[in-house]
Amino acid sequence: MLTPGQIEPMIPLALESMDLPGLTAERGQVRDNYALSDGRRVLISTDRVNVFNQHVGQVPYKGQILNQLTNWWFEHTADIVPNHVIDVPDPNVTIALTANPLPVAVVVRGFISGITPASLWKQYEQGARTIYGVTFPDGLHKNQELDTPIVTATAKEFGRAHDHPLNDEEVIALGIAPALWERIQEIALKLFLRGRQLSILADLILVDSKYEFGLDLNGDLVLIDELHTPDSSRLWRADSYDELFEVGQEPENFDKEFIRLWYQAQGFDEHETLPPITNEMAITITQRYQRVYEMLTGTTFQPASYPAQKRIMVALSYAGILN
Repeated sequence: MLTPGQIEPMIPLALESMDLPGLTAERGQVRDNYALSDGRRVLISTDRVNVFNQHVGQVPYKGQILNQLTNWWFEHTADIVPNHVIDVPDPNVTIALTANPLPVAVVVRGFISGITPASLWKQYEQGARTIYGVTFPDGLHKNQELDTPIVTATAKEFGRAHDHPLNDEEVIALGIAPALWERIQEIALKLFLRGRQLSILADLILVDSKYEFGLDLNGDLVLIDELHTPDSSRLWRADSYDELFEVGQEPENFDKEFIRLWYQAQGFDEHETLPPITNEMAITITQRYQRVYEMLTGTTFQPASYPAQKRIMVALSYAGILN
């Protein structure tokens, strides 16, 4: 495990953004995305941290962990659905097929949890009982397991706006054909169940997870973005869940939820401008993300060098992306 003494000096060097000569960046919350003329894309996973859709700082090695863990998961789910990966020339970089993202994000939920506006628990706590077209009984408790996982959808929003829930009819109204939507739901559920199977081997519970899909240039469905990472999923420690749930305490988590809870404990919510994370929090995030990477993959995390920009440029030159 990286020590605070190894992580803290890297905080000022953490990768905030990347500019590639002759290419225009599309900057997402975490990834810088560059379209190439030959139908490929360069995806650079930065160290940016976003909470409640706000940029709150950088965390050393976060981008590397997300990129490498995503590609580990892509390798272990390629039999379920094709993904967009062509090559991984650098720990922070994926060369991918160009795919037109679908206008919805799919979230499979195995528990009633979360504090963001689109989460099951937030809506349930506010009195909703029919959420995403699914009816829930009274008397559920936060972090309680559902009888069966459910597949839900949210409309993608940008900037400070939060994703908002959709039912099946609203998904289809966005232009997704009913047959395609049914297929997406089946695939998302298979991905989630595979994720649960592999996570429990690492003593982790895959609680819920977001999946992003797109259509490639031939119109075929592909899995894009990231998969079963601490940024896109909730992951809890399995062996302590029951005991903590019984006494109404939060599970031991290895995902981004603990950062949201940290802000919430200081009196902030999704409607307020958040202060930057502290160095202490940045160190904690690095260590938690490293730990979940090692638990899932069964390998020791090997931190890449900083500053990251130079090695990324060299890797892209060797890959023939840059002259």
